[in-house]
Amino acid sequence: MSLALSIGLLAAAGVFLVLQRGMIRIILGFVLLTHAVNLLIIAAGGVARRDAPFFGTDTSQAADALPQAFVLTAIVIAFAITVVMATFAVIGRRDDDTEPETHEPGELDPTRVGEER
Repeated sequence: MSLALSIGLLAAAGVFLVLQRGMIRIILGFVLLTHAVNLLIIAAGGVARRDAPFFGTDTSQAADALPQAFVLTAIVIAFAITVVMATFAVIGRRDDDTEPETHEPGELDPTRVGEER
């Protein structure tokens, strides 16, 4: 029950953040969604009703390693995508018109320091 509740809360918070403006919020929402999916895959693997792998002679109750391998692969892929999205957020900061202006109209724009007018 608590695992299902955790998955639901992570997924709801992730969807909420993905629908917000701003690249950082979208990235955080993506991270929360990947955590929710990883928990869902582990829960679907049925870890709670099985013993540890090779914990005796009866291998019919051994834990299935396939969901664990899927989650490990998903973690690596999600980390790579998060790094790419964070790179795009830093590179495209000047082109982002979704964030409000943080400087006063009369002062210099901190993102355009060093550029000629």
